[in-house]
Amino acid sequence: MDRNTVLLSVVLVVTPLSVSAASWWDAGKELLGGNTGNTTESAAPVSGLAGLSSDEIAAGLKEALRVGAGNVVSQLGAQDGFYLDDAIHIPLPPQLQQAKGVLEQVGMGASLQELEMKLNRAAEAATPRAKTMFLDAISAMTIDDAKKIYSGPEDAATRYFSDKMRGPLAEEMRPVIEASLAEVGALQTYDAIVSKYKTLPFVPDLKADLTDYTINGGMDGIFYYLAREEAAIRENPVKQTTSLLKKLFGQP
Repeated sequence: MDRNTVLLSVVLVVTPLSVSAASWWDAGKELLGGNTGNTTESAAPVSGLAGLSSDEIAAGLKEALRVGAGNVVSQLGAQDGFYLDDAIHIPLPPQLQQAKGVLEQVGMGASLQELEMKLNRAAEAATPRAKTMFLDAISAMTIDDAKKIYSGPEDAATRYFSDKMRGPLAEEMRPVIEASLAEVGALQTYDAIVSKYKTLPFVPDLKADLTDYTINGGMDGIFYYLAREEAAIRENPVKQTTSLLKKLFGQP
C-alpha cells in the first residue's frame, strides 16, 4: 500500500477534488472554528454545507486517522517493517556501536549483525499492540480535540497520540519485546558479545538495556510514520475505503 495514500477529512464531501489540498484542510478548520467542544451543541447542522454537523466532520477526521493508524501498524508490524526500512531501522545501541571496531577484530562482527536484526524483529512483533491503543485514543477524541488538530501545527494529530499513548504504549510493548528478545535469542547473543568483550584488555564497561532501547526505537518508528500519515491526510487526495467515509463523501 502506498504510504502516502490515506484518507482526507470529511470536508471533501462539499469540496471538488480539483480544489487545492490546503483548502480542504482549511475548510475543516473553518467549519469547526466556532465550536467549544460541547458535542450536544455541535450536533446542529453547519449551514450551507449539505447539512453536515460538526460531529460528522469530526467523525470524518477520526475515521481518516483510524485508517492511517491502521496503515502504520500493518506496515511496521510485518516482517522487515523495521529491519529493512532505513528511516526507522533500529541500529545497535550506542555502547555497542562504539565498541564495534574492537569486537569485529575479535570475530564478533557476525554476532553484532545478528543482534541488530533481532532488535528490529522484536520491535516488529510488539508493534501490533499499538492498534488497540490508537483506536481507544481516537474514540476518546472530542470535537475540541478535532478543532485543535485542524488549527494546530502540521503534526498536531501525531502530538495528540504521543501525549495520550507514549507512556502506556511503552508498558504495553514491554512484555512483548522482552519475550521476543528472549525467543529470538537476542539476549543470548548480547551476553556472548559482552563475555567476549570483557576478555579484552583496557576496554570500558559495556552496558545496554536492550528492552528499553528497543521499546524506544519501536515507538519512534511508529510515531515517525504516523506523522507521515498525518501529512498525507492534510495534503493528498482521499482514498475512500470505509463505509462511513463513503457515506460522508456521498459515494455509493
